[in-house]
Amino acid sequence: MDTSSSSRRAARDALGWRYYGQQRPPFADTPGPGQESVWDYPRPPRIEHDRREVVVRVGHVEVARTRHACRVLETASPPTFYIPRADIDLDCLRPAPGASSCEWKGTARYWTVSIGSVTLDAVGWSYDDPRPAFEMIRGHLSFYPGRLECVLALAEKCGNLNRTRRPAGRAAVV
Repeated sequence: MDTSSSSRRAARDALGWRYYGQQRPPFADTPGPGQESVWDYPRPPRIEHDRREVVVRVGHVEVARTRHACRVLETASPPTFYIPRADIDLDCLRPAPGASSCEWKGTARYWTVSIGSVTLDAVGWSYDDPRPAFEMIRGHLSFYPGRLECVLALAEKCGNLNRTRRPAGRAAVV
């Protein structure tokens, strides 16, 4: 194990974190039929294609629609969906200031969505030069579902609470 990996593991262990997709913590609910547990997702994250329809809207205006999303699954985090740029109305987007870094995916840049008089600052992000294991998300964007409407197939709203479901996702959809 290299020194940086040893340092990261020592820091995690010092914080008492020990959930990496091999076991669920005692407080985690057992998923029911057709459900997934975020505690079963791996670390490092797994990336996979997802052919369900993903739709992103601001009000009645569609920002994105695809059946070619990439879904990233990471321990203790809701799934994050990345949508190909070809399936996004790029006229609604403009670069937002700032960046952040993910140890797995690389450096993210942010995007603002503007539609008419509505401006949602830094509501999306992308990895222009992802690390090799996440090359699949090059040319894709993800959106924060708590800030605009994100829907996955069969009208499953994402990132919102309703009477029958728990919050569905951090980034776009579950």
